[in-house]
This record gives sequence, structure tokens and C-alpha cells, in this order.
Amino acid sequence: MSSTLPKFCFVMHPLSLKDIERYEPGAKGKGEPIMRKILEWMPEWSVAHVTGVRTPDGRQTEGWFVGTPLLPEQMMSFPREEVYTRILRAIDIGVELGAQIAGLGAFTGVVGDGGVTVAQRSPIPVTTGNSLTIAAGIASLFRGAQEMGIDVASATAVIIGATGSIGSACAKLIAPKVRHLILVARNETRLRKFHEEVASTLPCSSSFTTDLAAAVRGAQLVLTATSSTKEIVEPADLQTGTVVCELSLPHDVSRRVALERPDVLVTEGGNMLLPGAPHFARVREPKGDFDLNLPPRTALACMSETMVLALERRFECYTLGRGIDLAKVVEMDEMATRCGFTLADMRAFDMAITPETIAATRAAAAERRSQVVA
Repeated sequence: MSSTLPKFCFVMHPLSLKDIERYEPGAKGKGEPIMRKILEWMPEWSVAHVTGVRTPDGRQTEGWFVGTPLLPEQMMSFPREEVYTRILRAIDIGVELGAQIAGLGAFTGVVGDGGVTVAQRSPIPVTTGNSLTIAAGIASLFRGAQEMGIDVASATAVIIGATGSIGSACAKLIAPKVRHLILVARNETRLRKFHEEVASTLPCSSSFTTDLAAAVRGAQLVLTATSSTKEIVEPADLQTGTVVCELSLPHDVSRRVALERPDVLVTEGGNMLLPGAPHFARVREPKGDFDLNLPPRTALACMSETMVLALERRFECYTLGRGIDLAKVVEMDEMATRCGFTLADMRAFDMAITPETIAATRAAAAERRSQVVA
């Protein structure tokens, strides 16, 4: 592969014990206490070599997924400087491989100040990927609303994690489309302050609450963008026919929803279809492919933003910190489109959402409404 290709690295980490086995096959069969302890002393490593990402006009990039072996709760509970050091070690591996820009995946872009300190210490520019994550999430939410026949203009939308960098930007971008917006977060003081700052600028009515269940019960559209490590949206919380778009990993929506609420449409919002013929090859096992636990040619939006910046040769710190520039969300969406990235097919709970699934969900919602009326 030509040495003139723009190159990237993307820092990732396991979100669950199952992820550890996907990242490191040698961990299979080990008990949970042993696996957690191993993560604490495992060094960062090059997980996969990414090739074959090619734009419609022929531009290409190559890159590497670099692993930081910490689970989400470890990322959030370990001393911050220790976590920063581990993230920077992963970036250094990418630099040694030729990377010119680094992306921060999952909690590596959340811990501390949202990538600002890491960027200040990094030898190459850094992005959290949140701009494309926001654009993809909003598009996914409204695609779901269309599939479920929801009149968005008269709907109430809930943003869970509204004070975070992704949630706050989503709130501002969703508000022009809906009738009422409910902002939800855990810290009431911060939530109240955020609502006071934005309420007068929003083109719809708005309210805020820390009572997640009550907020969700009053909404037809729900978007989750939290840094929670636990499931927080339960089956009983949801209205009939509701659309829930998850931008959070690990998942915010209980897997019980899939079993107990066939009348609700849940979709993962942050997935993109990559252009070209992308290939993720394991570095330690050269003949093996790395499994992202996604369909072929599909990657997370945060990964995709890093690839887009490389393809566009925009080697700059693009999306960082708690405040997201909405103009950058629009620009990134335009760049991604120009490079041939498109919204991936709908999926939820690690399964594809087929047209038949959507039809069954609409039918279940109609049946449940008829029972209520009767």
C-alpha cells in the first residue's frame, strides 16, 4: 500500500467481558476476576489494520485500531492521569505505525475533559468523533420516526444525557423539528443551568427533569447519549409506538425491551456504512479478521469521523471538549457524504432491523393502542 496514503489510528477499548474475548481470543474461558485483573496490567496494543476504505472519487486511507485494555467502569474509576497515560500510549503506537490523526473511541473520549487534555499531550491531532455521531444519531432518530409513522412536528422528544457534549448538541438540533423537548440528566444543578441557558433559544417548548422514567413515559421520541455503564431505560418506561435511538455504548436500553415491548422501535444511532471494500485484519493473527460485532462494511460514527478527516487530509483537532460546535456537525456530515459514508442499516441489540421487523413493530403498536381504546 502506498506510503502517501493518509493514515489514522483509532483508540478503542472493550465495553464488556464479551468484548475482551473478541479483542483478545486468548482470554476466552478465563473467569471474570482474572480477566479484570489481566486488563490492569496488559499493555496497549495494535488490534487491527484497516485497509480498503475508498471514496467514490478514488481517495483511500489506511489505519489501525489500537486497544486500551480497560472496561468502561475502569476508565471512569481509575486515577485520571493513569487513564490519560494509557490513552496516550495507544496513540503513540498509532504514531509509530504512521498515523497522522487519532480518534478516541467510547469512554476514551469521555473521561476527564472530553479529549482536550489528551489532545494537548498528543503528538498528532485528536478527535472524539462526536460530530458525526451526532449527525448520524439525529438522522437515525428521524428515520425511525418515519418508519413508525410518528408526526414529528407534534411529538415530544426526550434527550437522556442532555448536559453531555453529544446530548446538548442533539437537543439544539432536534428542537426545531418537534413540539416539546424534555431534557434529562443526573445532575440537577447542571441540568437546570443548561436549560436556563438554552430555553429561550429553542424554537419549541421545553422542560427538564432528573426523573428519567417520568420523562420517557411522556415522549414519542427518545435519544440516549449518556456515559452510564448500566441499562437505564426499562420496558415499563416506554409509550406504545415510541422510537428510541441509542448513541450510548454500553447500551442504555434494557435488553428486556426487545422481549417485552414488541410495540417499540429501538435503534442504534451511531453506525455508518463505509465506502469501498473495508477490511479489518488482526495484527497479532495476520490471517484473522477483527470482529467489530457489526455487519460487513459497517463502523461506528466516531471511527468514521476519524477516517473522514484522514481522507480529507484535515489533520486537525476537530471535535473536542464538552461544547460541540454545531457548524462542525453540519460540516462533518457534508464531508462524510462527499467521501461516500452513509447511514448504516437499522439494528438494535446486536441484531438487524429488517422491513419485516418494522412492519411487525407497527402492527404490535396498533394492536396495543386498540386494546387501550377498547
